[in-house]
Amino acid sequence: MTTLPAAFAADAMALTRQVKALAKSCGFHLAGVTSADDFVETERVIAERVQAGLLDGLPWYSESRARRGCKPRILLPQAQSIISLGLSYNVPSPPVPEDGVMRGRISRYAWGRDYHKVFEQKVKAFTKLLADTGARQTKFYVDYGPMPDRAVAQRAGLGWFGKNTNLLTTGLGSWLFLAEVLTDLSLVPDRPLKKNCGKCTACIPACPTNAIIAPYVVDNRRCISYHTIENRGPIPREMRPLMGDWVFGCDICQDVCPVNEQAKATGDGAFTPKDAEAASPDLIAILALSEAEFESRFRGSAVRRAKRAGLQRNACVALGNLRDTRAIPALTHALHEGESLVRGHAAWALGRIGGDAAMKALRQAVKGEDDSWVCEEIAFALREAKA
Repeated sequence: MTTLPAAFAADAMALTRQVKALAKSCGFHLAGVTSADDFVETERVIAERVQAGLLDGLPWYSESRARRGCKPRILLPQAQSIISLGLSYNVPSPPVPEDGVMRGRISRYAWGRDYHKVFEQKVKAFTKLLADTGARQTKFYVDYGPMPDRAVAQRAGLGWFGKNTNLLTTGLGSWLFLAEVLTDLSLVPDRPLKKNCGKCTACIPACPTNAIIAPYVVDNRRCISYHTIENRGPIPREMRPLMGDWVFGCDICQDVCPVNEQAKATGDGAFTPKDAEAASPDLIAILALSEAEFESRFRGSAVRRAKRAGLQRNACVALGNLRDTRAIPALTHALHEGESLVRGHAAWALGRIGGDAAMKALRQAVKGEDDSWVCEEIAFALREAKA
């Protein structure tokens, strides 16, 4: 009788090692295990931040979603363990061409193939192999699922929370996609790491929009990534000058993180950009894209999430921040031919650039404009241009 617990523990440890080996064979860079117990503290924190409005603009990120995602056995009643998987997307940066072209920036995770498809295929392959270890019930989630992926990964020992709220890991930094696999296998949980950021606050002052309002607290309403991807409407005027040349996502708080300085650029090859345009796109070319051209260029890319109008809106803001008079003809064309969302931001950009040519374009556009919001943007731009 006394030998049974030890034997059981040995079997569980052997099974856990087998499961982690399977994860590595599927191409995952990290794999950890935690229990299927509730994430009580995570649920409380999410609820507080939803109530405080810090997740405004993400209607799907609700308290009810948090309650469901933080209670694993609601998602899979038979769950005994959660396997946390990490896939690095940290690939070498392509050199930015020195050709004088006005370029924007795209977040590193979107340089290559759409991670949703790549990642989900790998997770599916892993769960199929998991059945060979005796798993009868499994359920997996990637980042569009309800589970709090960073909290799961932290409890499973993959890494620790950075003050920018990203998960930091030794050797791979925060350049990771995360997934969770709920299973009825009884596995040996990993211990959470005791690491933390210490006194380092490099990410907080580096954020140009002050979105990191306190250590470990981000205000979604001020985040460049939110406005360039999730926000389908106008970008608040006070935010636009702070967004620089980002047209899809933002990596600033990760780029300045000392942990990421040590991260190895050994990410999955699917995320390698095919050319420099994938990371530093020509802004004028973006404004000229038709719907068919947009679909063709970004097919299989996460950038499609922004939609054509959203990406062109972002390009207008980036051009306004670059303040290069060479952009005036393209912005003038967008002011007449683009969707209203694009026209309004093109007007703002012309106001930022200023000068006689920009003033002339704005005055001519207002005569034929029938959208009240666009008219307001043109009026504001004219005042800015005069100043």
